[in-house]
Amino acid sequence: MKEEVIFSLDTPYRESCRIRAFSFGSGHKTCAVVAGIRGNEVQQMYVASLLVNKLRRLEEENGFLRDHQVLVIPCANPFSMNVNSRFWPMDQTDINRMFPGYDKGETTQRIADSIFQVVRKYEYGIHLASFYLPGDFIPHVRIMNTGYENAGLGNLFGLPFVVVSEPTPFDTTTLNYNWQIWDAKAFSVYTRETEMIDSQSAKMARNGILRFLNRVGCIRYPSSNGFLPTVVEEKNMLKIHTEHAGIFHRLRDPGDEVEEGEILAEILDPLTGDITDRIKAPAHGIVFFAMRQPLISIHEIAFRIITDLHS
Repeated sequence: MKEEVIFSLDTPYRESCRIRAFSFGSGHKTCAVVAGIRGNEVQQMYVASLLVNKLRRLEEENGFLRDHQVLVIPCANPFSMNVNSRFWPMDQTDINRMFPGYDKGETTQRIADSIFQVVRKYEYGIHLASFYLPGDFIPHVRIMNTGYENAGLGNLFGLPFVVVSEPTPFDTTTLNYNWQIWDAKAFSVYTRETEMIDSQSAKMARNGILRFLNRVGCIRYPSSNGFLPTVVEEKNMLKIHTEHAGIFHRLRDPGDEVEEGEILAEILDPLTGDITDRIKAPAHGIVFFAMRQPLISIHEIAFRIITDLHS
């Protein structure tokens, strides 16, 4: 294992912000894994740390095949992580909206550039990502439909679902999108949690990445086949919005199979405790995403339901 500092910045009242990368194997730059771009992505950093630990042991045991190299950046934003801020604390910019970066730009642009100049050279790119909504997911692989994607490769992770999403103009400055534009085969891996540690889904994600590396001929890693993934078009998922604000009492979790009309959650009046609304499933399906915040506003996305399991 080799450790390298790919970016360093002096910060006020804290130790210097140093972004560290760990590389394993040698030769062809096969796969880069990036986590912790946002300061609250504790679960994602944890998954990457599990991966670093396992890859180090595999390398010591000659588990890497010849002419393959893997790079892992467990925490791409240590300064925000240290001060518990999701975005860059000085100006609240999102590093994952700054790619491919600019080496003479603002701080977050320079950070994005430093990361991208390293990881764009790899054949495969894996981003341990979080969603813009606070809540829980079924562990899955997400692939952006840029015209350069290969959704079939998502099956190699052996996670329950492969989600294909249509990029918006807002997505063109993300790491995943720019990886694909620069000819890398890019994936985003999502686990159940973000700010809290969930060991079960973290190990599932770690094992999924190891399974992928094994199947592309990078490492020797005997493992189970995992799940037979279902490929889902994100645009075909049902979004369930709230019609009332209040205390959110969730009754169903991601992965639960629900019937049409089944109660998924209740909205309570925060002062009287009265039930002001019951959120019901509009169709039979599987809960893919569920909001977790205790207080919810009107017109928020409370659930996402997969209804077409053969898409």
